[in-house]
Amino acid sequence: MKRLMLKTLAAALAVTAFCGAHAQDIKERTIKFATQNPKGHPIVLGMEKFADLVKAKSGGKIKVNLFPGGVLGGDAPTVSAMQGGTIEMASMNSGILASQVKEFAVYDFPFMFTNSKEADAVVDGPFGKKMHARLDAKGLVGLTYYELGFRAITNSKRAITKVEDIAGLKLRVIPNPINLDWVKALGANPTPLAFPEVYAALEQGAIDGQENPVTVIAANKFYEVQKHLALTNHQYNPQSVVISKKFWDTLSGAEKKLIADAANESTIYQRQQAREQAKTALDAVKKGGMQVTELPAAEVDKLRDKMRPVVAKYAVTVGQDVVKELQDELAKARK
Repeated sequence: MKRLMLKTLAAALAVTAFCGAHAQDIKERTIKFATQNPKGHPIVLGMEKFADLVKAKSGGKIKVNLFPGGVLGGDAPTVSAMQGGTIEMASMNSGILASQVKEFAVYDFPFMFTNSKEADAVVDGPFGKKMHARLDAKGLVGLTYYELGFRAITNSKRAITKVEDIAGLKLRVIPNPINLDWVKALGANPTPLAFPEVYAALEQGAIDGQENPVTVIAANKFYEVQKHLALTNHQYNPQSVVISKKFWDTLSGAEKKLIADAANESTIYQRQQAREQAKTALDAVKKGGMQVTELPAAEVDKLRDKMRPVVAKYAVTVGQDVVKELQDELAKARK
C-alpha cells in the first residue's frame, strides 16, 4: 500500500513538473532510435532509460520507439537516414562518424585510453563537445556519449598468447580505414563488414574472428561460433548518441532541452550498466565455452609498438591539433 502511494505521488509530481515546464511548447511526436546492439545490451538499456525519461518529461507526448539489433540497417545507411530525416536518432561507435567528419577517427586510435575514467573526462569535457559540434554541418546533432567499452579479439583458430598469434587471422573490422590498417600492421587480414552480418560470417567460416568489447561478444552469443577470446583492450569505444538535424530543427526550445536532459541522464545510467555488465559478460562467455587469454605486459608493449605507425599515419589525417587537444585532456585526467 505504501509503495502504491509513493508511486502515485511520484506520478503526480511528474505531471506537475510537466505542466509547469512549457507544456504548450511540447507537441505529440514519435522518435525512432536505432542501434546495432541487441536487446539486453548496455547500449540498449541506456536507450530504454532515455525513452522512459522522455515519456515522463513530456507527459507522454513524445514517444521513443527503439530499434535494436540493426533491424533498420547497418550504421552507414542509418547515418544517411538520419541526414534525410527518416530516422530520428541512433547510437553508434563514434569512430564510424569519421566517414562524415574525418576528426572522429581519433576515437579509434589504438591504446588511446587506459581506463573508463579517462574516457569520461575526455568525452564529457570540452573535447567531446567540440567533436560533436562538428557534426552539425553534416546534418547530425551529437547529444551525448554512451560507453561500448574496451575491445577484445576472438577467433576460431587458436589461443592468442603472443602478438604473433594474431598474424594470418581473417578478422572482421568496423568498415573504416584505421581499423583496416591496424589489423594489417599485426599481419592479419582485415575484412570490413556491417555488424548485422558478423554472426553469420563467423558461423560459415567466411572470417576467422572479430573484435569487440566482451559485453558485445556475450550479448550476441559469439561464443557459439568462436572458441578463443584474448583480452587485448586495444581500443576503447565511446558511442555517440546522435539525432537528425532535420528533426532537431523542428523542435521547440523546451523540446530540445527535454531531449538533451534525458540523453544526459540516461548516460549516467548507461555507463553504470556497461561497467557492471563488463564483469558478468566475461563469466557468460566462459560458460559458453570460450577459452580466455590475456597478453603478458611485454606482449602488450609489443602490440602497442606495432600499432604506433598506424597512429602516426592517422594523426596526420585527423590533424595534429586535434590529437594534441585529446592528449592535453588526457594529461589533465591523469593528474
